[in-house]
Amino acid sequence: MKTPLAGLVLLSLALPLATADTPRIVPWKPHNISSPQFESHAAFDPVTGDLYFVRSSPQFRGWRILVSRPTTQGWSEPEAPSFAGDGVEADPFFTADGRTLYFISNRSTDGVHRKDLDLWRVDRNADGTWQQPTRLPEPLNSTSTEWFPRPAPDGWFYFGSNRPGGFGGNDIWRGHPQPDGHWVVENLGAAINSAADEFEPLPSPDGSRLIIMAADGLYQSRRDARGWRPKEKLGDGANADGMEVGAVFSPSGRSLLFSRDTGAADSGEFFVLHESDGESWPPSGRISDSAKRAAQR
Repeated sequence: MKTPLAGLVLLSLALPLATADTPRIVPWKPHNISSPQFESHAAFDPVTGDLYFVRSSPQFRGWRILVSRPTTQGWSEPEAPSFAGDGVEADPFFTADGRTLYFISNRSTDGVHRKDLDLWRVDRNADGTWQQPTRLPEPLNSTSTEWFPRPAPDGWFYFGSNRPGGFGGNDIWRGHPQPDGHWVVENLGAAINSAADEFEPLPSPDGSRLIIMAADGLYQSRRDARGWRPKEKLGDGANADGMEVGAVFSPSGRSLLFSRDTGAADSGEFFVLHESDGESWPPSGRISDSAKRAAQR
């Protein structure tokens, strides 16, 4: 997540997930999810199929995580998850096995309401219910703000932060756990960061690409034997006014769901970018009666 920034360049058909002659950016406005508020940062539960997302004001303030469940009629009316705290909360993301959900929050800890947003995780019990969330340790967290916690397949843990030691106000960082349980954190360097702001890092499911939401638009970096290559702008020649946030890949990595500030009364709508094979994603939120009965057993 981030504070609103005017003039962000939007995602274009130049994204390598699509072909130049087949426009694939289309609105995704499911009933009960799309509203006059700002919806963003979708996360699909691999275990239950539930949809977690962020709803805020049209001005992109007051972020709250909500959850909607598949039904025979489509997505259910969203509600607060069991682990909701007393602060603003955003940026949900599931591990591939669905056992852990990461998010950011400024909820109270030890009776003190925190001013800065931190990285949190909540783990699942054996019966599928959620445990109490835990704040991630330093140096993943700091006294500065952290954004968009995203684990990568190779064990690195990516996030944004405006902590000291970076290239600009907000940079992309990553951490790796050590055998003794401590974390080593590093800035991704000049190939990814700049004197401007870089907020949200999204590794692809196979770990070969990194989508970066920056102050002047969306970028992509590809990884080779030398590491992450210099980021390249997405959207050259096919931009629109507004901002885009909260991208999430489909499990295959062939589609991308994100939120766009449309500048209209229904500001903050979901859009999906498909590659040319027309992958059937995101989920519709509808389940058959038989599937619903099986899920309740």
